[in-house]
Amino acid sequence: MKLFPHAHATHPQWAMAAGLVVAQLRAQMALPDYAANPTLALIYITDHYAAHAQDILEHLRNEVPEVTDWVGTVGVGVCANNVEYFDEPALSVMLCDVPADQYRVFSGVAPLGLGFEPHTALIHADGHTPDLAELIEEMAERTDTGYVFGGLSASRGDSVQFAVGGDGFMRGQGLSKGVFHGGLSGVAFGAGVPLISRVTQGCLPVSKSRTITASDRNLVLALDGQPALDVLLADLSVSLDQPQQALEKVRATLVGLTGKVDGQDQAFIGRTGNFGPDVMVRHIVGLDPQRRGVAVADLVVDSTELAFCQRNMQAARADLMRICAEIREELEPEELPLTTAQALDTTLADAAPHPARRMAGAVYVSCSGRGGPHFGGPSAELQIVRRALGDVPLVGFFAGGEIARNHLYGYTGVLTVFTTDSPTP
Repeated sequence: MKLFPHAHATHPQWAMAAGLVVAQLRAQMALPDYAANPTLALIYITDHYAAHAQDILEHLRNEVPEVTDWVGTVGVGVCANNVEYFDEPALSVMLCDVPADQYRVFSGVAPLGLGFEPHTALIHADGHTPDLAELIEEMAERTDTGYVFGGLSASRGDSVQFAVGGDGFMRGQGLSKGVFHGGLSGVAFGAGVPLISRVTQGCLPVSKSRTITASDRNLVLALDGQPALDVLLADLSVSLDQPQQALEKVRATLVGLTGKVDGQDQAFIGRTGNFGPDVMVRHIVGLDPQRRGVAVADLVVDSTELAFCQRNMQAARADLMRICAEIREELEPEELPLTTAQALDTTLADAAPHPARRMAGAVYVSCSGRGGPHFGGPSAELQIVRRALGDVPLVGFFAGGEIARNHLYGYTGVLTVFTTDSPTP
């Protein structure tokens, strides 16, 4: 695969931003290292443009008619190479050089049918969809790898998704023109689309991991046989006798939930000292002094491992750098051809996207609670990715929840790189 043309822009008027994006895409498509005839586009818009989603899609399809398939969604922010647009009108687009027989666009009204064997899939979903976790798991089970990636739409207005294939009318799509509300949509990829995907956590444990020994739906009643509320208060060194101080500490605390793999606690395996990739972070939504329980924003079951945690900027930065380093190490062979060595030796600040880096394009989905200040300043999160990976075509969005493997995460980032080789997720 050649490099994926990519573009991004911000402007109070969507038509001006779209015009700037088209101009950038056309310029890159004329360059020898970039794909000249891609057919699949990923499009992400901020919620400032959500009411104009249909107009934006139709405009881009008319201006870039060779692209037949469009997939994407809305976020409170969008990502591009080295920059994020957070809480401002913007869009980010990437044209993927993927063989037409190696992907299929799907949506709630046009599900992925028989006859295509998905290897993995990029998923966008509405967080209000009933049984969402089960639907994500079901989609993962349909893939060869058991791995899907993506995120939940995030919008203060319309929660929209883009999913249109071919001439704009997928089988079963009816009169829809490619903009959807609710459910799941996305694109499934075949085994001929090589990619690497990693999850980065943004929270640091503030307690040891304990086993849930009693629970009632989303209420944790006991941890290691002790009342859950008592354990929480002890770990935070607060008391209900001082309710204001206790409330402030609890509001800043979350829980990390995980099972055990081969009898080993997964919560503290991360090399950066924070959570490993199997931990799912959830909010504490209430306390039950009568039953001495702690209510969390998910259903819990006995034998699950739980650790109290807090958002931590340094841990988030270190873990993001870790996954970028893992991706680079996987793509760099032990013996480098001259062109690859020269490309990798170039100062990253001056490096342009280069085929020798073996990264055709990337998608980054980050939690809406991680953008900007959580990493120390505007676009700091995307600047970390660029410094670690070098320049690579990149799009993405700030989501209401992140999808990786068969899980729905929170306060994480999911980085997926399309490569020119055949590694596994």
